[in-house]
Amino acid sequence: MKKFNILYKQIERWFLSSKAKDVGVLHLMFALFSGLIGTAYLVLIHLELAEFDFDIIWGNQLYFLVPVVQGVLKDKLNPWFITGFADAEGSFQISILPNKELKCGYRVKPIFSIGLHEKDRALLELIVTSLGVGKIYNHSNESCQLVVSSIKELQVILNYFDQHPLRTQKRADYELFKRVLELIKEKEHLTEEGLRKILGIKASMNLGLGDQLKRVFPDIIPVVRPLVENQTIRDPNWLAGFVSGEGCFFVKVGKSKTHLIGEVVELRFKIAQHSRDSQLLQSLISYLGCGNYYYSHLNKDAGDFIVSRFSDITDKIIPFLDKYLILGIKSKDFHDFKRVAELMKSKSHLTVEGLEKIKQIKLGMNKGRF
Repeated sequence: MKKFNILYKQIERWFLSSKAKDVGVLHLMFALFSGLIGTAYLVLIHLELAEFDFDIIWGNQLYFLVPVVQGVLKDKLNPWFITGFADAEGSFQISILPNKELKCGYRVKPIFSIGLHEKDRALLELIVTSLGVGKIYNHSNESCQLVVSSIKELQVILNYFDQHPLRTQKRADYELFKRVLELIKEKEHLTEEGLRKILGIKASMNLGLGDQLKRVFPDIIPVVRPLVENQTIRDPNWLAGFVSGEGCFFVKVGKSKTHLIGEVVELRFKIAQHSRDSQLLQSLISYLGCGNYYYSHLNKDAGDFIVSRFSDITDKIIPFLDKYLILGIKSKDFHDFKRVAELMKSKSHLTVEGLEKIKQIKLGMNKGRF
């Protein structure tokens, strides 16, 4: 019943935000809870084809409902999607805080977490349902966080990522995280020697030791960080998950002396990463059959995979992400991205009316959604 409760909460949000013509949504709710998958999709199709004001339909987030329905009614998300999303948004941390009640003076707590905007809570709930472990906490007024911290539940996480390995350099953090868990299982974290071993591991993870730990333990030598060499994409669902976290869809409207209306529209799809993952991003060029890799001119330690050729976007990027669905609030950016692409294919962007429509779509994309 938990999966249906999640779906009910999401549908309730859509329903309460409705502005008009929600009879179709009521039919959809009935179909979903009756298990009539075919009917649910049929209603979705009718809603999409009906002559409603598109902004009203979009206010109900029906576009995002399709992947949610697929994820929930199948009982779990594709495991490679979760791995891709964890590569993008997941974090493996070792918390080490003073504790006078313990003999070694410090408490060691391993944590796996994914933090998102509150608007993506439904996606975190789907991930919890799929993994079977974890709890979601309010991190701030506008953010929430999936947290797994018990040793028993973290073992589930380890089994999961052992079977569906991370592809980015985050896998090195994961391997070090596993070493710490092994030391904790052997109770070594309760001894000074074991604590120092863990500190050496933590020093090579993420941002390393904090200033306070460095002052107390100035002689800690970081362990050698594992090298992640095989970054081959093993499943397209991994890329869908990764794009759901790291992908960016841009619509640029700029001045142009060569266009009759004085402005030109450009589309751009981008994935940015630390330069240590340049091999992974460069592999996307052959995997997707398009795009280029550029070292960032803003950050010497970063690089971007970028697709800007219009035919590549319409013939390769959009069809790929139509087949392997993006989840979360970013699915709305992708949908708007597609709307602009369709307007451009019909040459509407060459008219004043069409250009104004594109500008209105652009206003609601990316940060405009938050």
